[in-house]
Amino acid sequence: MLSTESAATVRATVPAVAGALDTITARFYDTMLGERPELLDGLFNRGNQASGEQRRALAGSIAAFATLLLEHPDERPDALLSRIAYKHVSLGVTEDQYVIVHKYLFDAIASTLGDAATPAVVRAWDEVYWLMAGALIALEARLYAERGHTGRGVWRPWRVTRRRQETPDTASLTLEPEDGDPLPAFLPGQYVSVRTRMPDGVRQARQYSLTGGDGGSRRITVKRLRAVGADPAGEVSTLLHDTVVPGDVLMVSTPAGDVTLSEGDRPLVLVSAGIGCTPMVAMLNRLAEQGSDRRVLVLHADRSPGEHAHREETAALVGALPGATARTWYENGVDGGDGAEGDGGGGGGGTVRGLMDLDGVDLPEGAEVYLCGPLPFMRNVRGQLLAAGVSARRIRYEVFGPDLWLGED
Repeated sequence: MLSTESAATVRATVPAVAGALDTITARFYDTMLGERPELLDGLFNRGNQASGEQRRALAGSIAAFATLLLEHPDERPDALLSRIAYKHVSLGVTEDQYVIVHKYLFDAIASTLGDAATPAVVRAWDEVYWLMAGALIALEARLYAERGHTGRGVWRPWRVTRRRQETPDTASLTLEPEDGDPLPAFLPGQYVSVRTRMPDGVRQARQYSLTGGDGGSRRITVKRLRAVGADPAGEVSTLLHDTVVPGDVLMVSTPAGDVTLSEGDRPLVLVSAGIGCTPMVAMLNRLAEQGSDRRVLVLHADRSPGEHAHREETAALVGALPGATARTWYENGVDGGDGAEGDGGGGGGGTVRGLMDLDGVDLPEGAEVYLCGPLPFMRNVRGQLLAAGVSARRIRYEVFGPDLWLGED
C-alpha cells in the first residue's frame, strides 16, 4: 500500500509520468545496456530491444501497477505480478538485478522529467518501484524455492534426442537432461526458456511451450519466425530450426508460467491460432493421459493445413477424448473443398475456410477458456467470447513475448 503522501503525489503526476514513460524506458534501456552489456548476454532479448516491444511492456506494467495501487489500495495486483514473475523465473532473474534496474530507471526519470522530477515526485515513484519490485522478489523467491534452487540454478544442459518436422517452418525437439538429474515437473500450458549462443558470441534466450513429455523427456516446438516487412527474422528461432539436430545440447530453464490446465470437471474451450496451438497440445496430451471425459472444445485458426503444426496429433488426441470436438479455420483454404467439412453439428467439429468466427459455435456453459496466438487474434476472439456471454474471469491467455496486453481493453 502506498503511503498517503505518496499516493497523492502519484495520483497528481500519473498523467505526466505515463505520458513520458516510453521516453523514460527507452533512455533507461539504452543507458543500462550501454554501460552493462553483460545484461544483454543471456537475459535481455535484443530483438525486443530493437523493436521497442520490451520498453513498451515495461512502461505499460509500471503504469498499470501504479494505477492499480491508486484504484485498489487494499489489493495486490497478483494477476499482473504473476505473469512477470514467471517470466523472470524462466530467465533466472535475481534480487540484486532489481537494484541495478532501479539505478538506471531513476536516472532516466530524472533526465527525462528535468525540473518536474522534484524530490517529492522521485520519493513517491521510488515507493511505487519498490512496492512492485518487492512483491516480484517475494513471488520469485517462492517460485525458486518450490523448484529447489535459486535464480542462479535455473539453467541445465539438455540433449536433443529426437527432431520431428511438423511443418516446413516448425519442428518439435525432444529433450533429455544431460546431467542425469530428475526431470522437473511441469504443468500443461507452461513454457521453458532455451538459451543459445549466437554467431557473434552473445547468448540469447527465448521461451517455448512444453508440448509434451514422459518420465524421461520433455518436448518443445520451435517455429522459425521469418522476416515480414520491416520485422526481421527471429534470430534464435531461425538458429534452432535451421541447425539443431539430435545429439546437440541446449541450455534449458525450469518450467514456468501460470496459464495452466485447471483440475476438476469444468468444460474446457481451447482457442488458438498458428503456433499458439502449442500449450493446447500439452493440455490435450495431459487430458488423454488421464482418460478424461471432460467436455473439451478445441478451436484453432491457421493459414492453411500445411502450416498447421501438430495437426495430426491434435486430431488423434481429440478422437481419443470422448468429450472432445474440434473446429478449425484455414484462411487460405481447406483440404478437398472450400466450405465446411465434417461438421459434427451443433457448432462442434468441422473445418472451415476463412478467419475464426464464433457465431454459431456452441460454447459450453461455464467453461474455462484458454487463449493463445497473435495479439490481434486474441483481441478479436476475446471480444467474440465476451459478446457470447463468456465471463472475462473465465478467459485465460498466454502471450509469446513481452506482454503488451492486459486483456482488459
